[in-house]
Amino acid sequence: MTAVVEENTASSAPESQAGAVASFEVTLRIRRYNPEVSAEPTWEEHTVTAYGTDRVLDALHKIKWETDGSLTFRRSCAHGVCGSDAMRINGRNRLACKTLLKDINPDKPITVEPIKGLPVVKDLVVDMEPFFASYREIMPFLVTSGNEPSREHLQSQADRDRFDDTTKCILCAACTSSCPVFWTDGQYFGPAAIVNAHRFIFDSRDEAATQRLEILNDKEGVWRCRTTFNCTEACPRGIEVTKAIQEVKRAMITRAF
Repeated sequence: MTAVVEENTASSAPESQAGAVASFEVTLRIRRYNPEVSAEPTWEEHTVTAYGTDRVLDALHKIKWETDGSLTFRRSCAHGVCGSDAMRINGRNRLACKTLLKDINPDKPITVEPIKGLPVVKDLVVDMEPFFASYREIMPFLVTSGNEPSREHLQSQADRDRFDDTTKCILCAACTSSCPVFWTDGQYFGPAAIVNAHRFIFDSRDEAATQRLEILNDKEGVWRCRTTFNCTEACPRGIEVTKAIQEVKRAMITRAF
């Protein structure tokens, strides 16, 4: 018996047939800054081939790996959990790993620049120390008195719901660096610090709410908020940041928490 090998015509089918992933060209206009080269930032454009499922982070990876290895940006998990790749994309604070290219009009150049209000170290990387200094100042940890507990602290579902929203913060700084008060006043605690204070102020297990409220009663604390809602719109986790700030203000006045 003679074996007959039939020609596989499927391999010659055009990519436009079912199962093919459509591609498109997209241009990223990136704000570059290298203090070792120049004291002034510049803009560079890079055009790459992308697909419908690609995020801005994918395009940045392609530029760095295939075109310009000197491009500098932060990223870690690439799944919207670590918060390290927050940047301004088309004038809005977003996480590069969660922003689909097709959703931000790839027919025009997409501008990518570092978040505002924090010193730029290089390209899209900013110095996060001022941000974390404010975070540390509000005591972002559970404070209890007495001996070390021998069992877990019980809490009702209602008590948990009281601060559940603010537990979602991933410290990406998107909210803080979208705040015009923070841009103009480097001493302002900023929305993220207040959100994380809220998380413990309203935790029924914590005993340092009064101390945190005194810290935030400073002239650079919650009273600097102008309720512009920029922070709420910028949060990639959907936290109602402005609402949390108002609740802290109310607790400051009523001492009810």
